[in-house]
Amino acid sequence: MIRVLIADDHPVVRQGLRTFLEIQEDISVVGEAADGAEAVEMTGALAPDVLLLDLKMPVLDGLGALAELSGRDVRVIVLTSVSDRGDVAPAMRAGAAGFLYKDVDPGALVQAIRAVYGGQVLLAPEAAEAMLAGPADREHDGAGSSLTDREREVLRLLAAGRSNREIARELAVAEKTVKTHVSNVLMKLGVQDRTQAALYAVRHGLA
Repeated sequence: MIRVLIADDHPVVRQGLRTFLEIQEDISVVGEAADGAEAVEMTGALAPDVLLLDLKMPVLDGLGALAELSGRDVRVIVLTSVSDRGDVAPAMRAGAAGFLYKDVDPGALVQAIRAVYGGQVLLAPEAAEAMLAGPADREHDGAGSSLTDREREVLRLLAAGRSNREIARELAVAEKTVKTHVSNVLMKLGVQDRTQAALYAVRHGLA
């Protein structure tokens, strides 16, 4: 069962999301937060697997909440009505695992929750276009060329949401070897974690 927390300052939006998500056999809505500060507090108290987070909220906005949640064991999907392309890169750099807009098809939202819960990184087409077109992470341009063929393969599987154990099984190598490859990939790309590495792979056509 995927435990989901909804954070949005509009009660109608929260209720609509809850009503739809709770008819899914593998999803349970564990709570609703009306602002970013409450979202952070409830994440600590309820330990959701996935947080649906609006960007524009009172007290603490979505980006502020993402900063507070850094290092927490929760996968965050930004779900916003704001179409500002400049919000995408900061949200993903702050740790979001997904970025969707509120006009997303309900079925697609459910699939996104399942995908992000499974370790994947997921962007709405418009958000992905903004990431690819924007200046974000230009300091990493060309970094992928320093990867070995094996490291590129590990990066591709990492971006697909595979665990170290699954990558080791697919490549027929020891899990310890995969850990070494992952560490090398992060160092060469100049990123801090697997999510950022996966985003790099998506942006640069390596996934």
